Amino acid sequence: MAEPAAATLAATPLTSEPQTADVLAALETPRAALIPLALAQFVCSYAASNMNVAVTSIAHDLGTDVTGVQVAITIFTLTMAALMIPGSKLTDIYGRKRCFMVGLVVYGVGALIAALAPGIVVLMIGYSLLQGIGTALLIPPVYILATVLVSDPTRRARVFGTISAAGGIGAAAGPLIGGLITTTTSWRVSFLAQTLLVLGIIVLARQIVDVVSRGRKPTFDVSGALYAAGGLVFIVVGILQTSTYGWVTTPKDVAIGGTVIIPAGGISPLWVFAAIGFVLIGLFFRHIRRVERAGGDPLLSTRMFQNRIANLGLVTQNIQWLVLLGLSFTVSVFLQTVQGYNAIQTGLILTPATIGILVSSMSAARLAKRRPQAFLVRRGFAVTIVGLLVMLWLGNENASALAFAPGLFLVGIGVGAMLTSSVNVVQSAFPEQDQGEISGLSRSVSNLGSSIGVAIAGSIIVSPLFSAGGAYQAAFIVLTAFAVIGFIAAYLMGLQPATREARKTASRLSRPGA
Repeated sequence: MAEPAAATLAATPLTSEPQTADVLAALETPRAALIPLALAQFVCSYAASNMNVAVTSIAHDLGTDVTGVQVAITIFTLTMAALMIPGSKLTDIYGRKRCFMVGLVVYGVGALIAALAPGIVVLMIGYSLLQGIGTALLIPPVYILATVLVSDPTRRARVFGTISAAGGIGAAAGPLIGGLITTTTSWRVSFLAQTLLVLGIIVLARQIVDVVSRGRKPTFDVSGALYAAGGLVFIVVGILQTSTYGWVTTPKDVAIGGTVIIPAGGISPLWVFAAIGFVLIGLFFRHIRRVERAGGDPLLSTRMFQNRIANLGLVTQNIQWLVLLGLSFTVSVFLQTVQGYNAIQTGLILTPATIGILVSSMSAARLAKRRPQAFLVRRGFAVTIVGLLVMLWLGNENASALAFAPGLFLVGIGVGAMLTSSVNVVQSAFPEQDQGEISGLSRSVSNLGSSIGVAIAGSIIVSPLFSAGGAYQAAFIVLTAFAVIGFIAAYLMGLQPATREARKTASRLSRPGA
């Protein structure tokens, strides 16, 4: 278990001087203290997927359409992606437990506002923005606090596996739980339930004792945060525009304030937004290099992008969440708008994916003892691709509910096998002092994948180029293509460099006084 143990270290800064009494107090009740961390990961992942089965109900109640709800879901995951790295940096400045608790409060307030929303705009304020901001604040501390509370590397690996599994289960079970609530009561009750769960987590989290970090605290890189967030927002918003203006050329005028910016037949605004986004990302890298040379505190160190294994691992993380959330959204909308299923029926049809994730997640620790992490990621993508192809083959406008089960189960098995392993591969490529930064980057990349998955799937589903059944097929072809890219990235990862670094890190931590 050396490799996954080192992989999941979210270490405190090297300037940290823990107070012995606090550490001992934290270690006396680690199990009880870790429960709120796992629950927090569960509720945040649940929020990203339970909306899918309520698309038609929300659209009807709020006087909008599928595209409006799709935008709300996409902005939620995009907000998390854009702010996860800044959120991780704030834990070093203000403290892990404080950021965790503030994030829970912001998330709970957002859920309450969403539950009472009279229209789509208020829903976006509560769900897309406040819940997204709350998640970006509370998720980075989850992994760092878990590291503080559990000192044994082997046990720490199991704890991180549990937390990662909680996230995967939340994302996979979201459609079933959300469907049950929506059908029997209202989609608003789902948000109220999140509010109550967050209140419970806040009560449980009071017993968490954070280790006090002394020494110079880093400054917050405002410019870096703006460049990074702006770049991601422009890229994803560009993808969202394709549902109206197409992928290559626009079928109608693109106007701002009555002024035509791009005439019909011109280039799709996707490419304009994407170009601006990539320019901002380029400025972000230029900025952090300049800050590093000046001896300052960049939002993210450039060395986070200089490891080949980690870079490829980040690609696999992005794609696995892109496929999972894109699949959930595509199937949910297809079942409700084309085949006429209600929310609970849709959730039940999606249950095989949840079962698949549960089965593979529970066996992940055992498999990690026998097989390298990179191998598990490759195998996971291979099974996922087979599942997508099965769904592409069996799923059509006239397919029965049972026709979706084999493919969904296989996708669940494949994704579940990757959830922890891909994180382990990325984080094992870095020493302990870099775990805070790489953890934030890892979560940001995963949420960006979720955002892009929903944006792409949604734009294809509502595209006028396809019939209802044709749009479903096209969306699955695209998701399969992304899964193939993920498999190639996993294949290219290589194993030995990451394994050597993981063993060195685990060895350092196992020494007395480490």
